[in-house]
Amino acid sequence: MKVLVTGASGFIGQEICERLVEKGADVVVLSRDAERAKREIGLPVEAYDWDPALELPPREAFNGVTGVIHLAGESVAEGRWTKAKRKRILESRTKSTAHLVDAMKQYGENIQSFVCASAIGFYSERGDEILGESASSGEGFLADVCEAWEAEAAKADGFTRRVSIRIGMVLGHGGALQKLLPIFRLGLGGPIGNGKQWMSWIHVKDLAGLFLHCLNNAEVRGPVNGVAPHPVTNKEFTKSLASALGVPAFLPVPTLALRIAMGQMSELATKSQRVQAAKAVDSGYSFEYGTIDAAFAEICPSKKKSLKRSYA
Repeated sequence: MKVLVTGASGFIGQEICERLVEKGADVVVLSRDAERAKREIGLPVEAYDWDPALELPPREAFNGVTGVIHLAGESVAEGRWTKAKRKRILESRTKSTAHLVDAMKQYGENIQSFVCASAIGFYSERGDEILGESASSGEGFLADVCEAWEAEAAKADGFTRRVSIRIGMVLGHGGALQKLLPIFRLGLGGPIGNGKQWMSWIHVKDLAGLFLHCLNNAEVRGPVNGVAPHPVTNKEFTKSLASALGVPAFLPVPTLALRIAMGQMSELATKSQRVQAAKAVDSGYSFEYGTIDAAFAEICPSKKKSLKRSYA
């Protein structure tokens, strides 16, 4: 198996590349700076320079490639969402996907599957509504971005199997959680508002596993919710994280403080999205971290356990 990956040097991309190499796959990486990407990934991968906004990827990158995983896109977590930033967020996804799909169509004759990232921002704010893959799209900037992103990816449907993974809040040693941990470690964490809003999350190791599952499972097509099978309320999320860290968490977090810590990504923590992992479960994917307590136990091991390991 030979797999081409974009966005490979990011938090999610590195986990996916590591999993692919462990499975014995040959990995090809496309990046604006191929040499830097190889150093950051730290794995035996091929790498090619590609500016996703301007051009098709190089033909030679597709030699022998049987699967494509597309993660590249402007970060939504960094910086204010100015008009220019919103344009970059949208175009970095739509243009890169369009160029990648065109390249696969022209010289990806061996490609059997195309797995493209999307996000649960597709659904927007929905309160207590249970959201499976057949749920309609929501309203707002992120919903519009996800719709346009998936529409470009769907243009591959005519010549290969395409999956769009709608990713929830990704937990692990990196990503959005790292912006929350300093607040909680100081004992200043707590529920946001009344804490009743739903949070749909997934451990990064399960997300990587789900990408590979979708890449290799010929029965999986179209949108797939990239979330754990048990979404939690913000109050439950807060309680579990505080317990894993061994700190109190009873003071409500003001929205302003959250925005200072997380930027406009704080919007994702204040919206309620109760997303089901329906397709993942039905297609046979087995979650390693199916509950929020299990996820935080791996990410934030207790000091007692850490000490035991250090003296072993």
